[in-house]
Amino acid sequence: MPRLILSILLTLAIIYIVPFLIYGLFSVLTDLKPPQDASAARFLLSVLVSKIGTAVAFVVIFHMARESLSGHWLLYAGAWWIMFVVGECGQAILPTYSWTEAIAGIISETIYFPLAALTTNLLLHAQ
Repeated sequence: MPRLILSILLTLAIIYIVPFLIYGLFSVLTDLKPPQDASAARFLLSVLVSKIGTAVAFVVIFHMARESLSGHWLLYAGAWWIMFVVGECGQAILPTYSWTEAIAGIISETIYFPLAALTTNLLLHAQ
């Protein structure tokens, strides 16, 4: 159980921090701006809450299927990546979300899903 909790916490850290680095880089290189409809604290909290759900689901699903997924962490990351990339493209169709944001999201997901899957595999493989 401690490894499961540690895996969730590390996955959360990875999927929470990486996007801020990528979106920060995009805001320097492009006209990407943070949302104006909420305070910075409220925005960060909303991102954290959504990422908690993703981290828990990511790790618990891996844990439940670890017999078949152990060693196949990149394939597992790829399945999550596809799901989230399609979501980014769907959001970019809306007038409230830009393709710049979608590309930043896709780059973030390209980095954080393999990192999270590798971390989860390393922590839960031995259980």
